[in-house]
Amino acid sequence: MTDAAATLPVPDVTDRALWDAPRVASALAPVLARAEQELGTPWPQPLASQFARFFRDGDRAEYEGHVAARHERLTRATLAALRTQETRWVDEVVDGVILLCEQSTWCWAAHDDTFARHGSVTPTVTDPYLDLGAGEVAAQLAWVDHLLGPLLDARTPGVRERVRIETATRVLHPFTDRRDWWWLGVDHPIMNWSPWIQGNVLAAALVLEPDRERRDRVVGLVAEGLDAYWASLPADGGVDEGYHYWWQGAARALEAQDLLRWATGAGPGPASLAAIRATVAFPHGMHLGGDWYVNVADGPARAVAAWPWNVLHGWALRLGDTAAAQHAAAYRDRPEILFDERSSLPRAVLLLADAGWAAAPTASPPFVETFVLPHTEVALARQRAGSPDGMAVVLKGGHNDENHNHVDVGQVTVTLDGVPVVVDAGKPTYRAGTFGPDRYEQWPMRGDWHNVPRVRGVEQPPGREHAARGFGAATDGPRWTAHVDLAGAYPVPGLERWWREVTLDRSAGEGSGAVTVTDTWSFGATVHPGGPASGTVWHWLLAGDVALGDGRATARHGGRPLLLEWDASRVEARLDVQELDDPALRDVWGPRLTRLGLALRDERPTGTFCVTMSPTETEETP
Repeated sequence: MTDAAATLPVPDVTDRALWDAPRVASALAPVLARAEQELGTPWPQPLASQFARFFRDGDRAEYEGHVAARHERLTRATLAALRTQETRWVDEVVDGVILLCEQSTWCWAAHDDTFARHGSVTPTVTDPYLDLGAGEVAAQLAWVDHLLGPLLDARTPGVRERVRIETATRVLHPFTDRRDWWWLGVDHPIMNWSPWIQGNVLAAALVLEPDRERRDRVVGLVAEGLDAYWASLPADGGVDEGYHYWWQGAARALEAQDLLRWATGAGPGPASLAAIRATVAFPHGMHLGGDWYVNVADGPARAVAAWPWNVLHGWALRLGDTAAAQHAAAYRDRPEILFDERSSLPRAVLLLADAGWAAAPTASPPFVETFVLPHTEVALARQRAGSPDGMAVVLKGGHNDENHNHVDVGQVTVTLDGVPVVVDAGKPTYRAGTFGPDRYEQWPMRGDWHNVPRVRGVEQPPGREHAARGFGAATDGPRWTAHVDLAGAYPVPGLERWWREVTLDRSAGEGSGAVTVTDTWSFGATVHPGGPASGTVWHWLLAGDVALGDGRATARHGGRPLLLEWDASRVEARLDVQELDDPALRDVWGPRLTRLGLALRDERPTGTFCVTMSPTETEETP
């Protein structure tokens, strides 16, 4: 490793060229103002009773909220100390650091196996669990140590040694001594936990591991882990967990790759570089307009955090991906870009120290005309490149056992002027049952609350075997068409084919267009002779204000209303209003979502049904 191996790639408090720079002072002014307000007030205190709630009533938000608030305050105090070097801020930092060191566990209650292994609903301090939360604490303490080490030694000798002892016990030794962590890919597909945790472990080892041999081992294991993560991505670079988790998976891996290069001087190998090149295009390919993005699985449709766009921008420039760099640069002057939702100290200081990002000119999002991920099975098309105006449509294939899975094979999302109107609800607030056997009892995860049909009374079930077939997309003049066979997603006797074809017709002109979703099905000739309806229903989840008419409905979510039309003689239509009392959903969609149900009146062994969607100036009267 290089001589930089025991440091991190940002100058410490003694380098006043950075911390006294006018742009840094300007960026940190609101941070210091908030830090002043909380100085002298009690620190956020995660309590044992809050930790135990996860095992008692399923609530994880209260405990994790206090943990996050403690991280945020320590981050602000650290930035204040870097900026001013004042002893009051050093004392504030030390208070936060010692509180973390005395916290019984760094693991989040929802991840800790203390109950499964020990029957305990409070942390088992002799058996620490290495999860996302533990990695976040270790990385934060490593960056505090690196950035403020001289001030800590002068003001509070002994604190840095305490940090090393706690980090070794809770994170570094568990990482090297126990190699059966599921997030390493042991009896479980590799997903976003892997690079997120390993990148944080790497930061902790570089600064806080005094033994060179042990430090080298961590570096080597992380290098192997990153290669395994890149190898787990599909060739198209897609992330089946969606846009939100790209930032907590692929972006975490990019950050770790940068840190690994700092420590070793080595970049990714050819195979990993190919995966990186593909996945760097994912965020702008999923962009719908404004803060709206394609959401699949547990990803929210609206960005809920200020992501480190400098990371994407830097990698895009290195790889020559102009569109990805342009998309990142569109966020260049957003005032809230300093922190992500966990108020990550590493992401904040790396952004502040990024001279290339500081000098980057702003840009407009590229809004690519089409974006197709043939392996992930997600395809998007919009009215025209370079603008969110008019119609855009997304079709998803895949299977029903993806990471953070929802039951959504065949899901269609439609936007008007960059705002989703025919939508995927996304995830509710995480609770105990979110990742257990009760997951699919929650309505946002179920097939009946996605824009897919219930076929002859059968809702799509979870399971990898329930998968799409024949996914593809193509452009023919002004028409873009994507298609998928949904038959494999339904355990319906005799169902041979359920062909879903989604067409965007751009011929109507700028800012207009039309989307048509056509389902064509066939059953075995002897399975169903016809007769009364047996439960085939098309569902369309709509955002905003919704009104139903005869063979038509309108939904206004933002600007112009969207008109949905169908053959009223063939179906019975109804609206079901879902009031949103969950803040994770309400913050994205407002007070409610409305499901349009179109129930087939008379089923036959073969048939076709279509719904057309287009902008309108006329709304139905409720």
